[in-house]
Amino acid sequence: MFRRFEKIIDPFVDADVVTPPDSLMAFYWHFIRQVWPSFVALLSIGVFAALIEVSLFAFLGKLVDLLKDASSPSAFLSEHSSLLAWMAFVAIILRPVVFGIHSLIKHQTIVPTFMNLVRWQNHRYVMRQSLAFFQNDFAGRIATKVMQTGSSLRESMLQIVEALWFVLIYAVSALALFFINDPLLTLPLLIWVALFIGILFYFIPKIKERAKILSEARSSANGQIVDSYTNVQTVKLFADAHGEDEQVRGVLAKLVNKIQLQMRLVTLFELSVVMINGMMIVSTCGLAIWLWSGGGITLGAIALATGLVLRINNMSQWVMWVVTGIFENIGTVQNGMETIAKKNELTDKPDAKILQVNQAQVQFDNISFHYGQNVADGAKGVVDHLSLVIKPGEKVGVVGRSGAGKSTLVNLLLRFYDLEGGSIFIDNQNIANVTQDSLRSQIGMVTQDTSLLHRSVIDNIRYGNANATKERVIAAAKLAQAHEFILELVDLQGRKGYEAHVGERGVKLSGGQRQRIAIARVLLKNAPILVLDEATSALDSEIEAAVQEQFDNLMRGKSVIAIAHRLSTIAAMDRLVVIDQGQIVEDGTHEELVAKSGIYAALWARQSGGFLAFEENAND
Repeated sequence: MFRRFEKIIDPFVDADVVTPPDSLMAFYWHFIRQVWPSFVALLSIGVFAALIEVSLFAFLGKLVDLLKDASSPSAFLSEHSSLLAWMAFVAIILRPVVFGIHSLIKHQTIVPTFMNLVRWQNHRYVMRQSLAFFQNDFAGRIATKVMQTGSSLRESMLQIVEALWFVLIYAVSALALFFINDPLLTLPLLIWVALFIGILFYFIPKIKERAKILSEARSSANGQIVDSYTNVQTVKLFADAHGEDEQVRGVLAKLVNKIQLQMRLVTLFELSVVMINGMMIVSTCGLAIWLWSGGGITLGAIALATGLVLRINNMSQWVMWVVTGIFENIGTVQNGMETIAKKNELTDKPDAKILQVNQAQVQFDNISFHYGQNVADGAKGVVDHLSLVIKPGEKVGVVGRSGAGKSTLVNLLLRFYDLEGGSIFIDNQNIANVTQDSLRSQIGMVTQDTSLLHRSVIDNIRYGNANATKERVIAAAKLAQAHEFILELVDLQGRKGYEAHVGERGVKLSGGQRQRIAIARVLLKNAPILVLDEATSALDSEIEAAVQEQFDNLMRGKSVIAIAHRLSTIAAMDRLVVIDQGQIVEDGTHEELVAKSGIYAALWARQSGGFLAFEENAND
């Protein structure tokens, strides 16, 4: 039975990734419409449950009147046995069945799956955001919003459908029972309802706004803490744990302040509700006694009225917290929506084609890119009207001072950013007109800052080819001079060798070991275009020499772009280009550029002379 209810909603439906709406109501409906039958079922069974609850008080009032009029206990039991049996059936069988179905729909169908449906779909959209989206925000802050939005959207919907609707039916039913006994009995409850609604309308907008501010403060605090933990090596390197303490203290102090402001409203809200509840209890009970003294109602009606108002008093306290929770959650959803539903500035065209690579010719045609900097006054950009052709199978080394635009050139080739001017072609196909996935699948890249996923070694290497057999993975690791140290790995859970997990960002490995795994990953990918961005910078001389031999084999038949500050590693390339201030200023072989006595010759002279100038040590 449990599994039947648990399978009603599939949170991981394989559907197209769509942009979430950026308005609150549309954002809610975007997810609710996918599971609306479950919420309708919960709503319907909730109405039935509320009617049963109210009927218990009606039974109580009827029972008091019957007991008062009974001539003897035995006569009472014989005359009203069918009514008593019906009351027992409702209390012992019908009520548990209704509430059981309600609980199954809520706890088995909606609670585990709906929240994760929201998280899953939001994650898929966020994961396809541009690189700039992640560079401009804390990763921890983004993750917090994805997680919080799912849980808050679920909780607010459950509270609205389950709690408020239950209370509405309860209040209407109570008014109907009061009216049946005497219309005057409805007056205190009607006044209370009006006052309660007025209190809600006064406090709720304020609570909602404070909740949104509180959610942002919570996300910022989480982002700051995650940032400190992520960069713990830098913190320890500069012995600045106290400085990080102050950073975290600052965001937590702001969070405490926002919580305190929120709780001030909650305290005033609660005090207001307690005051009108007291007036409702006294006025309803007093009016009921007055009507009874005049013969207008029975003792059973007094019992009914007293029981209902005491129940409503208790429920109003619950409703107050529910309503507060609803708008706190709505504020959290709205805060998360502002990040999650942000428009993706880097998308495939609707008619984007799959990139087909046969020869792997790469052409940069008069490209410009300035990272949004204003160049109207003539200032040079990062890449400025640059043109370069890499012929099929040609190996080109890219050289330049720090900030010259070398890495930007590679980022533009990978379409991590859209060009501001010009075009990039691969085999005469404009990369702006092909899908990003097909573009990047044709380019293998090894960077100087190697990041590994918190998974097994074999999974990290297989990132280059998910379908590769273990034999092919091991072969790639051997070519990358990584096989021997991989066999010696043992993680904290006792997993060994290729099954060992390498830890977040591969921190359990040395820089050189991480880079060799990254090289194995690219070897396994075997893409026709190869980009090496300081690919051997973390290797010692012995390992570098061994890996360099494998790079020579890897580069055979491929178009290669290699960035290196250690010029000896790229001196043997077919051609070297020197970039300065976003433009190519020198182009030729190693021998030709040395003979020109330009920028390259100066860099070569410094390195071959046994030292690097300070400005070269700081290169990107």
